[in-house]
Amino acid sequence: MTRHDHWIGGKTVRPASGAYLPTVDPATRAPGAEVAAGSASDVDLAVAAASAAQPRWARLPAAERSAVLHRIADAVEAHADELAELERECTGKVPAQLRMEVESSAAYFRYYAGILRAHSGRTIDLGDGNHTYTRLEPYGVVAVITPWNLPLNQACRALAPALAVGNAVVAKPSEFTSASTLLLARLATEAGLPDGLLNVVAGTGRAVGTPLAAHPAVRRIAFTGSVATGRQLAAIAADRLIPVTLELGGKSPVVVFADAELDRAVAAAAGAVAANAGQVCSATTRLLVEASVHDEVVERVSESVTRLEPGVHFGPMVTEAQYRKVLGHFADAAAEGLVPATGGAAYEDGPAARGFYVRPTVYAGVPRWARLAREEVFGPVLVTMPFADEDQALALANDTDYGLAAAVWSGDVARGLRLAERIDAGQVAVNGGALTIETPFGGFKQSGHGREKGIEALHEYAQTKTVSLALR
Repeated sequence: MTRHDHWIGGKTVRPASGAYLPTVDPATRAPGAEVAAGSASDVDLAVAAASAAQPRWARLPAAERSAVLHRIADAVEAHADELAELERECTGKVPAQLRMEVESSAAYFRYYAGILRAHSGRTIDLGDGNHTYTRLEPYGVVAVITPWNLPLNQACRALAPALAVGNAVVAKPSEFTSASTLLLARLATEAGLPDGLLNVVAGTGRAVGTPLAAHPAVRRIAFTGSVATGRQLAAIAADRLIPVTLELGGKSPVVVFADAELDRAVAAAAGAVAANAGQVCSATTRLLVEASVHDEVVERVSESVTRLEPGVHFGPMVTEAQYRKVLGHFADAAAEGLVPATGGAAYEDGPAARGFYVRPTVYAGVPRWARLAREEVFGPVLVTMPFADEDQALALANDTDYGLAAAVWSGDVARGLRLAERIDAGQVAVNGGALTIETPFGGFKQSGHGREKGIEALHEYAQTKTVSLALR
């Protein structure tokens, strides 16, 4: 049985408890590797290593830190197959999804290595008697707590800017999907990142995440995951008066007008179901369609998702708990009288029945009050609603507690932009507009606060100091 230990201070470290947690291959339900069951003692060791290493790293010129980040990107690319295989074993993802995630993981380090060299404060003109300027300084030790849906990718999304600014990091990946983050830490050390700057402590949220967030030497928290856990971490951060970045999911709308390029809109809607089997926080899972073309779009999207093949176009639910949760949504929908246009069940035969696979699902004409229309399912499930005009489209789009992402498809570009500016979401794509590493990512309302990606992420992990010198 393969075992994965912590990575602390530039080396593997066995858990203080001596205990390990089992994992499961969600594509087959076969036993997987074991990961260290961390505890507060392991957190103390990791934070001490980070605290010792961080000051010297912060004093290095930006160009030297940049060079190290470039070498980490090189290492990720050189070990892409190994990283992808570790992800596959614990997530069941399909090759195309794995390839994209590993490529973008390397790209995060490449991007922040580049813009780091232009990251600086500013001078403030207070007249000829003063020289006043600002500095952007690291917090020190940062806690990064990541979920199971995009393990390596979401780790790199936070680690790259945090390290770039001059922080040290203690990362806590999900206990279900720790292996790739642990390998990343080893690769980073081998690429020249000084020992102690990137530590990974595996284990559960209660045993590792909570003591990590509460540790007195941790000066900032970054968390991606559920609203419930986000609230708990926010309470810890509030009590300690430290900042926290929260990315907590969504129930994102995609608005389709009758004059849109329907072929592209339908493909995008079906893609939201297929991508990572819907286990994406920003997935546009509420399809709002102008009434005159609603039935046509529903039929075309349903036909498209019906052609998706498990294990080829999409993977399983990553955890058994999530699998049960999605099936629970189907049961509740049936109790409310909702009938799926397609899907709405697990696979009962064939290879997919061995794993945590859920049939790609579309529910048409779902009432806005239905649980399925309001709660994040986090699976390959799309709900549709018709609208009469632009005002109703906006009202439906904003009728959610979340506000992470949205999309608009319209032949009238002015209307598309007008709606995009009025939707309560952190990022909105109009007619398939690109959202990339360069574009800031984060939510409104219960989708959280703070921003990842883009230059904004560097500012999340830096604090501003003002220095003013009297010249006479």
